[in-house]
Amino acid sequence: MKDISIEELYRSFERRLRGYDLRFFRYLYSGIDWNERLIGIKGPKGCGKTTILMQRILKDFPERDKALYISLDDLWFSANSPMDAVERHCQWGGTHLFMDEVHYYPKWQQLLKNIYDQYPELHIVYTGSSMLQIDSAKGDLSRRQTLYSLQGLSFREFLEFEGITGIPVVRLEDLLCSHEEIAREITSRIRIMPYFHAYLQHGYYPFYRESQYNYHLRLKEVANTVIEVDYPLVDEISVSTIRKTKKMLMILAARVPQTPKMSELYHQLETDRNQGLKMLGALKRGGLLSLLSSKNRSYKELGRPDKIYLDNTNLMYALSPEINTGTMRETFFFNQLKQAHTVTYPAAGDFLIDNRATFEIGGRGKDFTQIRSIQDSYLAVDEVEIGHRNRIPLWMFGLLY
Repeated sequence: MKDISIEELYRSFERRLRGYDLRFFRYLYSGIDWNERLIGIKGPKGCGKTTILMQRILKDFPERDKALYISLDDLWFSANSPMDAVERHCQWGGTHLFMDEVHYYPKWQQLLKNIYDQYPELHIVYTGSSMLQIDSAKGDLSRRQTLYSLQGLSFREFLEFEGITGIPVVRLEDLLCSHEEIAREITSRIRIMPYFHAYLQHGYYPFYRESQYNYHLRLKEVANTVIEVDYPLVDEISVSTIRKTKKMLMILAARVPQTPKMSELYHQLETDRNQGLKMLGALKRGGLLSLLSSKNRSYKELGRPDKIYLDNTNLMYALSPEINTGTMRETFFFNQLKQAHTVTYPAAGDFLIDNRATFEIGGRGKDFTQIRSIQDSYLAVDEVEIGHRNRIPLWMFGLLY
């Protein structure tokens, strides 16, 4: 291989690096143990995985030749082997390799294992679709790597993006006990509700800053890419399955959070239960749907969640023909809580968190009628800046990460 071919990778890397800065770090960045030799970062398309790689390089590698960034969806790899690039990088004194979009490369798990084993001094960080399923039987990555998952922006991170700095992450336990004090401090500085309404429409994916005008159109393109590109790269599926998966997403987007009879849905899609479950699981892994189930389900019931939501409120604006306010509130709450907590469907109320706290979601006039007899129960109330006792403003659940 000619050196000039490898040098094109470095030039491409330097060009891409110029588009990033260190003004804002995602919640996950400080939680990564960068000393590990093999680090994986999974997450939905558009949530900022590449940015984390670039910021790590900008922040900690003033000597650029020590680090190499490559994206395996680059056309360069259609005619060249990643192993050749890795070998040359190490020969030139490279110590760290950052690999983006690994799921675009056939047998990517074996590739990572080979690099890990053949270059014991090399530190590797890779990113891939949230649809990736690490199969320990293929390459045995699970015992070698530390794997992280990245979610979209929290409301707190969105505020920081908008220049509202100094709001720390709040633990759920602290929020339940001290939400009034926390809310007073924040609302003394800003009018929180306009920011919250903006976040619900366009604040979940970091690329909203590039253009709000065509943001929801771009979200539709993200959904298409997840189904048309990522899904076939991860699972062997037919063109017919791609079409049916798109149809499933649009049917469910129009009905959330009411779960249709799954047998009727599968009949409408002209598919069977097994294939239908695979498609539903793919939409969940791809960051397009969230499935809510009760904790005590029989084996026969596992294929039917109690409720199906779009993953976040921004997707509702992009995909749902009508926006139901109640559904939007529940979607926000579910999305923000599932990042670090177990969320299940309770016998009474809307959500059970960590098998302990029950929450009912509603507007300003919501009361405790439905959960009055339940110990450790709370209301998450919209259109309220400051709560009282067990009535907590809905927006505050966006401060958890």
